[in-house]
Amino acid sequence: MERYELGRLLGKGTFGKVHYARSLESKSNQGVAIKMVEKDRVLNKVGQSEQIRREITTMRLVAHRNIVELHEVMVTRNKIYFVMEYVKGGELFNKIEKSGKLTEATAHKYFQQLIVQRITATAEGCICRVTR
Repeated sequence: MERYELGRLLGKGTFGKVHYARSLESKSNQGVAIKMVEKDRVLNKVGQSEQIRREITTMRLVAHRNIVELHEVMVTRNKIYFVMEYVKGGELFNKIEKSGKLTEATAHKYFQQLIVQRITATAEGCICRVTR
């Protein structure tokens, strides 16, 4: 993890947190999102280690502009780090929750993106939950 400078917390879930970060080695200075998963929380739950493997395989398999790109995975003694493309704007659920509703045009745009993403993922032989 010494190759990245961690920034603000973007979100947290059951098994870990996601932080904004910058690569200390890249000249582009482009930000990434790093999902940090606590190994003991995942490996002690039945089926979760297989779920992590599937998530890695799926994200490496599918390349599409509406699917978050996985750059690399790093593992330490205590954590698993997913270095992913950083996507501005946050989660669609939070946008809907905040505004209460979407205009028909906005809903159409998001729905169209989701359908194209699902078709792409299915064509690659998987169903992907990580969309942008």
